[in-house]
Amino acid sequence: MANTVLIGQYIETHSIFHRLDPRTKLIGIAMIMLSFLMLDSSLSYVIATLVVTGLLMLSKIPARVIWRGIKPIVLILSFTFLYHVIFTKGTVIWSWSFIELTREGLRNGIQFVWRIVLLVLLTSILTLTTKPLTLAHGLEKLLSPLSKLKIPVEQFSLMIVIAIRFIPTIQQELDRILLAQKARGVDITSLSLPKRLLAYIPIIVPLLFTTIQRAEQLTYAIDARAYGNGKGRTRFEQLEFQNLDYRAGGIAIVVALIPIVLNSIGI
Repeated sequence: MANTVLIGQYIETHSIFHRLDPRTKLIGIAMIMLSFLMLDSSLSYVIATLVVTGLLMLSKIPARVIWRGIKPIVLILSFTFLYHVIFTKGTVIWSWSFIELTREGLRNGIQFVWRIVLLVLLTSILTLTTKPLTLAHGLEKLLSPLSKLKIPVEQFSLMIVIAIRFIPTIQQELDRILLAQKARGVDITSLSLPKRLLAYIPIIVPLLFTTIQRAEQLTYAIDARAYGNGKGRTRFEQLEFQNLDYRAGGIAIVVALIPIVLNSIGI
């Protein structure tokens, strides 16, 4: 169902993250995600995992929600792991025909899958604790200096947030199509993996059609509300940095520096 998708949903839990300014969350999580791209040693991965676990606990997002959101990407994670295991050259620890399992491949596969999970969880924390309109407002404020270069930051911010919000909507449409197929006697989930992949191909056309229909309806709704290009629009709630935001920003900087420090000292 659509609630299996983490990115694009919002859950109200009255946590510290919910009280933070969206700009603080955008900048802080972006810095941490960039630093996670530099993870290399086992110690750095353990520290990064502890950091993400702590952030999830502070966000008060139920564990069952996190697990439901990870399940849809298990296939992608498995493919990523197998790709690195099979195609990474190094010390062979097992072989069969032309397939060779290397120690370096195992290490790279585990690290890449681990890193993807951490990045997905960080992105999910941002969207699960921030309302879409609030996120759009924060992104618009951050990009406001670019408006002097005549870049339509208002439209760009709205476009990004709508794209994120459409992820669970597309999943919902896919579930609806699969239920319609099942009602007609075609149960894709009961097929083997190769046949299941081929069975998804005819579903792409109706999925694209319904997605385009949703996009057109959203366009009409925006026009009916005279949104225009978004310039000069006023807001009832104004964004202001609080002491909590400054403390959270400082902690985010420290966390982002940890992988850099560990790499510099060779740990």
